[in-house]
Amino acid sequence: MDELKEHIKSDNIPEHIAVIMDGNGRWAKKKGAMRIFGHKNAIKAVKAVTEGCAEIGVKYLTLYAFSTENWSRPKAEVDGLMELLVNTIKQEIPTLKKNNVKLNTIGEINNLPNNCKENLSEAMAETANNSGLMLTLALSYSGRWEILEAVKKIVLEAKKEIIDIEKMDEAFFSKYLNTKNIPDPELMIRTSGEMRISNFLLWQLAYTELYITETLWPDFRKKHLYEAIISYQNRERRFGKVSEQLKA
Repeated sequence: MDELKEHIKSDNIPEHIAVIMDGNGRWAKKKGAMRIFGHKNAIKAVKAVTEGCAEIGVKYLTLYAFSTENWSRPKAEVDGLMELLVNTIKQEIPTLKKNNVKLNTIGEINNLPNNCKENLSEAMAETANNSGLMLTLALSYSGRWEILEAVKKIVLEAKKEIIDIEKMDEAFFSKYLNTKNIPDPELMIRTSGEMRISNFLLWQLAYTELYITETLWPDFRKKHLYEAIISYQNRERRFGKVSEQLKA
């Protein structure tokens, strides 16, 4: 692992890494256990990636923790996830404070159970003054929902003549998204080998480098994070241009 870390170029660390944490259920099934067992063991991966990002200087880490579509899963699994979320957030506040990590959330937070909202609010308040890594949990979140909510706000303000719709550009639109204070991700990691972005940060991922690994999320550790970053650093990000233009 240390050898991998040594290959990371300190002058090309992605400022923002987003992660689709996939494979908990399959991991549990391989162990002959219930799906919630996979979710519980996924906490180890969350800790490892958060620590790894903080250590190498990543400024923003966004984890896709629970999508709006996940509400349609079996009630027992959803209830177990919510209970796990409540307990984990409560337990991790001292660690977040110790490591200077600021907690943030995006999504339809009002749809979460009251105890979840209370613990999230407490954790965000407790870590609000931290100046290190910003850890954002995407909860009850979907990219289409976020874009639609932004459009609704813009239309409402345009009707009230608060804004001039003719002056709207990409930067203007971005200010109405949940991620208005967060730069777009340079790198998006998806575990479990699935080749899709699953309604995650649809606007923000326009030019993000994608890294897909077969590793199931509960098995994901710092070495896997380092492999993803090294892959990112060996790519040429052209943003619609050609190589010659970048070199010039």
